[in-house]
Amino acid sequence: MHAEQILMLLAAAVAAGWVDAVVGGGGLIQLPVLLLVNPGQPVATALATNKLGSIAGTTSAAIAYARKAKPDVRVAVPASVLALCCAAGGALCASAISSDVLKPVIMVVLLTVAAIVVLKPDLGRVPRLVLRTRRRLAAAVLVPGVAIAFYDGLVGPGTGTFLVVAFTTLLGMDFVDASATSKIINAGTNLGALVVFAAQGHVLWAVGLAMAVCNATGAQLGARMAIRHGAGFVRVILLCVVGALVLKLAYEQFA
Repeated sequence: MHAEQILMLLAAAVAAGWVDAVVGGGGLIQLPVLLLVNPGQPVATALATNKLGSIAGTTSAAIAYARKAKPDVRVAVPASVLALCCAAGGALCASAISSDVLKPVIMVVLLTVAAIVVLKPDLGRVPRLVLRTRRRLAAAVLVPGVAIAFYDGLVGPGTGTFLVVAFTTLLGMDFVDASATSKIINAGTNLGALVVFAAQGHVLWAVGLAMAVCNATGAQLGARMAIRHGAGFVRVILLCVVGALVLKLAYEQFA
């Protein structure tokens, strides 16, 4: 790679770490740049290297949030264990299932997320009193730990956003605490997918490790800003990221 391509990747990693720490969706920035600077590489190589960069950011953000926010460890720990396994399963299926089949489904889900956030302006602004029955807690573990984790291993971008909305909806968290909880699980999904991709020999280690440092730097900045500015700030970033994901998928689908 040329020097300007490396600089572009590192800058994208910082930006992706920031966005991912605030509300998820850092893959929207990092993965396209990886594909752009090295268009001849297999898609699995870009996905694998993206995971190496991302796991440093999500882990860094999880530590930053744990100091100031209130992640629900009772939900996050079992969900992250499930997520590690299910993301690995998604990564194993990544080469067998065409992403073109999934894009329309993902667009519908994202539009639904945007509609929920817009139509319920109080969602995630402050914690809601929710009766945490066994069924609701089970859903809060299984939806992120199985369904969203499998998606992360299979495709990836938007995982953190889905996790944040899941926790605000199911457990009544505000956006900051939901982001804090989601980072623990997102670290598990990244690790599960990375182990599979590494075993298959897809990871560009030198590039990925450099991106990991930059992603972690961006994640620290993003987590601190989210904690400082609160749920209203995170809500705005959430809507921007969802909108960008929808536009990206629509362009890829219809271009």
